[in-house]
Amino acid sequence: MNNLTISEPREIKTAPSYGELTERFLSSQDVKPSSRRLYRRTLKQYFNWIEEKLLNLEAITRKEIIDYKQYLLDAGKSELTVGSYLSVVRKFYEWAEAYKYYPNVAKGIKTPKREKGFKKDPLTIEQIKELLSSIETESPQGKRDYAIVNLMIRTGLRTIEVIRADIEDIGYKAGEMVLFIKGKGRDAKDNFVILTAKAYKPILDYLSTRGKTDGSEPLFTSMSNNSRGERLTTRTISFIVKSRLKGIGLSSGKLTAHSLRHTAGVNVLKAGGDLYTTQLFMRHKDPATTQIYLRTVEEEFRIMNAPEKLLDEKF
Repeated sequence: MNNLTISEPREIKTAPSYGELTERFLSSQDVKPSSRRLYRRTLKQYFNWIEEKLLNLEAITRKEIIDYKQYLLDAGKSELTVGSYLSVVRKFYEWAEAYKYYPNVAKGIKTPKREKGFKKDPLTIEQIKELLSSIETESPQGKRDYAIVNLMIRTGLRTIEVIRADIEDIGYKAGEMVLFIKGKGRDAKDNFVILTAKAYKPILDYLSTRGKTDGSEPLFTSMSNNSRGERLTTRTISFIVKSRLKGIGLSSGKLTAHSLRHTAGVNVLKAGGDLYTTQLFMRHKDPATTQIYLRTVEEEFRIMNAPEKLLDEKF
């Protein structure tokens, strides 16, 4: 009788699911919770795209990553947004290669080049006046919307800075009333904007409609039935501004909530502020960013003093 050798059953390894891969990747990243949430959303979209293409991670090559970049651009995403998405995908593949899951097929994939210049238009002084005068201030909602729009135009606050503000962030610095703010990418409220009388009074009028308040409450709150009293979102701020702009006939895609910040920067320069003063006002780390606002002023000057018109006067 022959002796039969019975071997142990071989373990068949299965590739981790997309969800498992995502969680393993996230657990290795030394980033803030907000960045983890962004990474999770971004990878979910990337994995959904792979499934829609009937692909799997083993089949992904450099070509597919380039195709994905083009897919995002064709979907109308800005160069900045696409660059952010690709950054996460590149981080994922760096991690995947280090842990020997998949080769780093995203290495060297370039971020789309952003066009120079600013894609949002500033408001003219006449448009600013019309916008503010169009917001009724009899109702609590009208007072709130006026206070928000007015504050953004006068201080250049970003939407994220507006929603992060609490009542207790209003204080004093060197004898001036200020609003301490938590800027983009910051962990603390370590910067500020000055609240002039024209910026502060509408805020005070709005707060008076809320009755007794606690300093830790959000400066601006929702008035909808589902989230009354809760902190506003950036989407809500964008909707408020866009709706108010449409109310005076300004429906251009180049006029958004961020246009109010652009408007503030441009008008500081036009009022006589130099580049350094404007950089401090806008809280730009890189003076090259402030140059964008200067180019807008130069373009307006070029239009108002068009040499072409001078030539027309001659012949």
